[in-house]
Amino acid sequence: MNFYLTYLLLFSLGSLAYAGDLYEIEKRRLFSPNPAERAAEARGQIYIYDGLRNLDIDHAMDQEFARIENLMFVRTKKTDQTGKVLKSPETGADIVEDDGC
Repeated sequence: MNFYLTYLLLFSLGSLAYAGDLYEIEKRRLFSPNPAERAAEARGQIYIYDGLRNLDIDHAMDQEFARIENLMFVRTKKTDQTGKVLKSPETGADIVEDDGC
């Protein structure tokens, strides 16, 4: 389990991966998990998706609902109706949903 936490922290910090690449990796994992990822979920592992768009998560709730107990979403990016990520007018940073945890 520590390996997965370390993996998540490293990639969340953005020190080892470009944010756009990480987004594509997480989106692929969410909608097209490979056999090893499916096996990990079958063993009860939970994968934490960091920074996906709210539209992606809505789509996952419809398509991947049977896997929901193995999925966790944090810092979800808010989008407009076209799917473009909303930006803070003050800082220019992406607007994210944050539950305060």
